[in-house]
Amino acid sequence: MGNCSPSCLHKMGTNPLSRFAFLDASRGVAILLMVIYHFSYDLDYFHFVDWDLYNSPYWIHFRSLIVTLFISIAGISLALACRHTLITTAYLRRLSLLIACALLISIVSYLMFQHRYIFFGILHFIAVASILGLLFVRRFWLSLSVGVLCLFVGGWVQHPLFNQPSLQWFGLMTHKPRTEDYVPLLPWFGVFLIGIACGEQLQRLTKTLKRFTQTMQQTGHPLLIWLGKRSLWIYLLHQPLLMGVLWLGMTIKRLFG
Repeated sequence: MGNCSPSCLHKMGTNPLSRFAFLDASRGVAILLMVIYHFSYDLDYFHFVDWDLYNSPYWIHFRSLIVTLFISIAGISLALACRHTLITTAYLRRLSLLIACALLISIVSYLMFQHRYIFFGILHFIAVASILGLLFVRRFWLSLSVGVLCLFVGGWVQHPLFNQPSLQWFGLMTHKPRTEDYVPLLPWFGVFLIGIACGEQLQRLTKTLKRFTQTMQQTGHPLLIWLGKRSLWIYLLHQPLLMGVLWLGMTIKRLFG
């Protein structure tokens, strides 16, 4: 088969893309960790606790772990989606949904936080990476080498040029921008590309993956798989629900405390 470049968008698969349960379960773990992190953030936001989520090494590393899980799984998923031929309608439908949800997050966060609004968070990143990543699928060594290079450049290179608002999405800034969620292209595209490389290797283990998938579906963790299949909607809805409950609790505390 040829490389899954932008030209593969014009090829239509005849069979629906099979879903690997281990990816859903892994995404479910990331969702659980994300809910824990955001609930901790909400507790601090409503002054139930006093935790330094912006500067504490523990919370910084915890967030980095969650972002790494989501992005690497997204890279693996893209590689597996192109393992035969990319299903154009499914890809474009999900990409359009990601872009729409990313814009919604920007609008809502602007209404809530004004100048700290989310202009390039996790959904914005995954949408852009899903487009750029098509140039690298089915190219193991290219995705691996460029991925490592992105990690190195994103981790060590900084320049004032990238501090200007129009380039902050790219990374390489000399300081973190004022925003509630920031996932710049560098170094995180390196994680995405390494995920693609891992996905390429997983394709060689098709029979093993199928057996593992069947085992997980029969005796595995149905809750994690369920969460993983609905990760986008949980991402969109969990914060309004958590913040609504805590706001109600704070209001009741003020009235009767």
